Amino acid sequence: MEELLKGFEVPPKNSSEAALRRWRKLVTIVRNPRRRFRMIANLEKRSEAEQQKLKIKEKIRVALIVQKAALQFIDAAGPLDYKITDEVRQANFGIEPDELASIVHGHDIKRLKSHGGVDGIAEKVTVSLDEGVLSENVSTRQRIYGFNQYTEKPPRTFWMFVWDALQDLTLIILMICAVVSIGVGLATEGWPKGMYDGAGILLSIILVVLVTAISDYRQSLQFRDLDREKKKISVQVTRDGRRQQVSIYDLVVGDVVHLGIGDQVPADGLFISGYSMQIDESSLSGETDPVDIYEQKPFLLSGTKVRDGSAKMLVTAVGMRTEWGKLMETLNEGGEDETPLQVKLNGVATIIGKIGLTFAVLTFLVLTVRFLIEKALHNEFTKWSSTDALTLLDYFAIAVTIIVVAVPEGLPLAVTLSLAFAMKQLMDERALVRHLSACETMGSASCICTDKTGTLTTNHMVVNKIWICEKISNIGDNENKNIDELEIHESVFSIFLRSIFLNSSAEVVKDENGKNSILGTPTETALLEFGLLLSADHDAYRRQFKILKVEPFNSDRKKMSVLVALPEGRIQAFCKGAPEIVLRMCEKVVDSSGEVVLLSEERVRDITEAINGFASDALRTLCVAVKDVGETFNENGIPDSGYTLIAVFGIKDPVRPGVKEAVQTCLAAGITVRMVTGDNINTAKAIAKECGILTAEENAIEGPEFSSKSPDEMKDIIPNIQVMARSKPSDKLNFVTNLRNMFGEVVAVTGDGTNDAPALRQSDIGLAMGIAGTEVAKENADVIVMDDNFATIVNVAKWGRAVYINIQKICPSHSCTIALG
Repeated sequence: MEELLKGFEVPPKNSSEAALRRWRKLVTIVRNPRRRFRMIANLEKRSEAEQQKLKIKEKIRVALIVQKAALQFIDAAGPLDYKITDEVRQANFGIEPDELASIVHGHDIKRLKSHGGVDGIAEKVTVSLDEGVLSENVSTRQRIYGFNQYTEKPPRTFWMFVWDALQDLTLIILMICAVVSIGVGLATEGWPKGMYDGAGILLSIILVVLVTAISDYRQSLQFRDLDREKKKISVQVTRDGRRQQVSIYDLVVGDVVHLGIGDQVPADGLFISGYSMQIDESSLSGETDPVDIYEQKPFLLSGTKVRDGSAKMLVTAVGMRTEWGKLMETLNEGGEDETPLQVKLNGVATIIGKIGLTFAVLTFLVLTVRFLIEKALHNEFTKWSSTDALTLLDYFAIAVTIIVVAVPEGLPLAVTLSLAFAMKQLMDERALVRHLSACETMGSASCICTDKTGTLTTNHMVVNKIWICEKISNIGDNENKNIDELEIHESVFSIFLRSIFLNSSAEVVKDENGKNSILGTPTETALLEFGLLLSADHDAYRRQFKILKVEPFNSDRKKMSVLVALPEGRIQAFCKGAPEIVLRMCEKVVDSSGEVVLLSEERVRDITEAINGFASDALRTLCVAVKDVGETFNENGIPDSGYTLIAVFGIKDPVRPGVKEAVQTCLAAGITVRMVTGDNINTAKAIAKECGILTAEENAIEGPEFSSKSPDEMKDIIPNIQVMARSKPSDKLNFVTNLRNMFGEVVAVTGDGTNDAPALRQSDIGLAMGIAGTEVAKENADVIVMDDNFATIVNVAKWGRAVYINIQKICPSHSCTIALG
């Protein structure tokens, strides 16, 4: 059988079109192609959709080039004149939807200036850039400027599935048999006796069609629900004067949207303010080079991705008025790639179909020949009656029945149903499966490369210890009594608070009850909570000092820096990040008396000892530093040397309950769990030991050290690696690639950042985090873990095993390589 199925093989991810077309050519005998191939990719439609996408992308690219020439013509002809309709005027808006949308589409900076720039557009759509849209005006904006929804193909009705079921060739033949049987029966036996055989066949056909159609229709509803879940994206906006989270579908023109690294731009809009903003427009224009966004180049297009920086954006067009909206119409054309098992079972069905057809033809020929011989022996060869016709019809019906019984047309569909059932169950387990093949592949995972923060730990961080003024203080869980006992020299206190409040991407906002809440990453939130406990006024610091430039944190830099203008005219640079990065940038340190002194080798050893002590207690370590830049602002960048070390934070992130048991479940099933994290190696070791991942100190390595090894050295050390610390995304990708290629491991990888996308795509099963994960990471993943919990990942593996058990019942020859739970 394996030899016969050689052509029916496709990889579980990223299948080439050649591989998909190859197995289709081998499938020659199909009773009902419309139904058999309903759940697999339609390559013709997909090809048409790709061509349409390319045309739209080319149109966008050309529009940007042609626009320059068009602007010269417009300048010569004078400003464009357009009228505002009564509907728009009565709604108190000063600009038409199409006019507003065209400004961003064409990157028309001159037309934007003619409307008064971003402030002028905000005035014309009656919104305050500080307060945002008022909730009571949302419905009016949706009526005038449209909804942020895209045109989708109408769902298939139940009667369409009935029609598909009736396309089965064997059912058509049986219907013809039934009609002939009724006709002959009525002619020879009369009413009602002559109806019995034919009516019985018709009732059987009706029953088969209804069962098939109901099953397929229910399945389509399930897939539609899953597809709806996949498209759910939440965005941060300012509404009613406060920052809040709304669904992408509820976005309206005039909304002020907050964007960060890894976010998808949810609508067309204009840059209001931000730092180091870079956009990846390859999804629209096909151009791979990042595009810088700033005041003179403020245009943001829906569907593009934030590669770096952060910004606030004013929404100017939504839904089908954006180019992305038109592109979205083509995104689901052609369907999803089939899984390897679906292809293999199509091969099985084809082989059995050929055998069944052969025996059906032989049976019909044998019965017919025997019947003719009997007539010849009785000298009745020239005498034919209606009874003889019914006899031959019965023989033909027997042959058709053999084909119906022998050809397992429902086998591939049964596997699809099993996989879809698993997808539905995993949704209840807080895991959203984006690709059917992930349910199948997860059952054979032999290795899980997991992040630490938020997956193995709770991702609820608090400052637990701090080193400042050459003294370590134990804060506990941000307990006020310990905060009061914290000794910080008066001359250092103000600079210390600036380093917390000004060098931060998080925001302190008021909720509906007027209470403070913090929006930002868990690390940023922990630092701001600590600063607020020092009885400091965050807003006062933000108002008093002007931020000139920001270099946001990312996994490559492992630090965040800001330039700040002081009221007296001086400029200071603040930096925070990984201790080994920040410490290397420092030349001085604040001593126990609050004085700035040179950072001697002895002091470096003391600080390193404190950092390692924090890390050994499973605390995440972070350094903050400051530098007086002078009175001149360098546009080229923020200094990366000459800093003064202020403090070292030890941030506590407890291990999630149940993680140790989940790790033991994996190990008992033969699945190796490896931690891949960007944290300090001592912190990683401490957490890994607590989780039961690390069994020996020598089984931990740092990412840069691993990547510097030769292929032969990697081959020797990879089987023993249990922890990889201080790893960059490139280190993770290198590790995953070698696990798969050198050792044939089936690798599941977790990731949340934009830069994790290559590793998620390269792995056998990519698992993106639903809470901490960026949209870029989710797009490249096979499964989205909605609660970021490692125990949920293990449940995904268990359901993968359950799917395999079901499949083995359907197709016992299909093997499974693990035995989970």
